[in-house]
Amino acid sequence: MRLDVFLNTCCIVKRRTEAKRACDNGIVSVDGQVTKASRDVVVGQHVHIAFTDRHLEFEIIDVPTGNVSRKNAAKYYQVLRNEARELAFF
Repeated sequence: MRLDVFLNTCCIVKRRTEAKRACDNGIVSVDGQVTKASRDVVVGQHVHIAFTDRHLEFEIIDVPTGNVSRKNAAKYYQVLRNEARELAFF
């Protein structure tokens, strides 16, 4: 499954286009390497996303085969780090 589809299916981002844009802007990395949205994800990989307001790092536990309800989305990944980030205003 593609990275951008995984992020959308597991309700980490709201839209697949947002996930693709995040990958294109270089804020998503898989196993320490900045990656493209088209990269296939597998079980055991660590994904890090540097949102403007927080850092999110998680490990992929399972890859869904179809649509996933918001209630069951957390079964496919384990959050390793979810830290708030202070915004710098000039």
